[in-house]
Amino acid sequence: MIVAYNSGSELTRTLPALAGEVQPGDEVIVVDNGSSGSPRELVAGLLPEARVIEMGTNAGFTAATNLGASETAGDIVLMLNPDAMPEPGFGDAIREPHATRPDWGAWMALVACHIDGRKVVNSWANPVHFTGIAWAGGHGRPLSEVGGEGDIPIASGAALAVRREVWEEVGGLPEEFFLYHEDIDISVRIQAAGRRIGLQPAAVVDHDYDFHSNDRKWFWLERNRIAMVIRNYPGPLLALVSPALLATELVLLLVSAKQGWVGAKLKSYRDLIGWLPRLRGERHEIQAARRITASEFADLLTPDLDSQLIPAFARKGLVRGLLRAYWKAVRAILR
Repeated sequence: MIVAYNSGSELTRTLPALAGEVQPGDEVIVVDNGSSGSPRELVAGLLPEARVIEMGTNAGFTAATNLGASETAGDIVLMLNPDAMPEPGFGDAIREPHATRPDWGAWMALVACHIDGRKVVNSWANPVHFTGIAWAGGHGRPLSEVGGEGDIPIASGAALAVRREVWEEVGGLPEEFFLYHEDIDISVRIQAAGRRIGLQPAAVVDHDYDFHSNDRKWFWLERNRIAMVIRNYPGPLLALVSPALLATELVLLLVSAKQGWVGAKLKSYRDLIGWLPRLRGERHEIQAARRITASEFADLLTPDLDSQLIPAFARKGLVRGLLRAYWKAVRAILR
């Protein structure tokens, strides 16, 4: 299932590669999120067996994905970004864990990209800091460092397979998120439901990845980060990390003012305030369904802000030491 939005050039690259991985009985859905021109003719020419659903408006990646999933009946719901081109063997490899890893509720492909002409890791997981900040794990690392298949805490949604029964159990993606952090949210909900998540490195996609930011992106990232924390963190954990969350917000306000996106940051707060009544209801449902302890939930998180996209002062030295000490104390209390 691919969600497209003015993605003609990406589909031209991805669909022919996907065509070689499709087997009889597979359902390929392209959900168009109100592109300026319909991709129906393009898709028919590149992958005739694919079905196009046109939303008619940009309802967001999350709503389009949920609609696409509801229109399929297969044992696996596979989310694939329009710019994530499957490499040969992807189809067989991404199917394999369904039979061989019954403990996995979901699993991601190895996401590769090109940096300065070198093919490297884009993501082999998406680590999440206890403040909710997330990033592409392993980004820029040599592919030679990728090990075999194994458990991971949080998956990237660029190429993510979810068992049908697990998808239905957790309710798919949170539609209110629109875009960004939805893969983090569904990952923690799958883990909280007692199912594990894995990396299948034999399934590889070549992601046309270029991290860039603007006010709109910062709005969704910051709004959804806080919403993910409110929805999913068990009560004892949420109480213990609240001081760190407040301190993080103060730092981010200063950083956003310095970098010129403070308007987006403030808008995210305004939107969250309006969302709070529904967030409380969402939180109640998610916490009622949780099957792991607060300590086990904390196992999914990290104290290290280990991404080159995060300012160096937060990744090294005194701040790193303080974050580790804080997290050690939290973990000790939760046990």
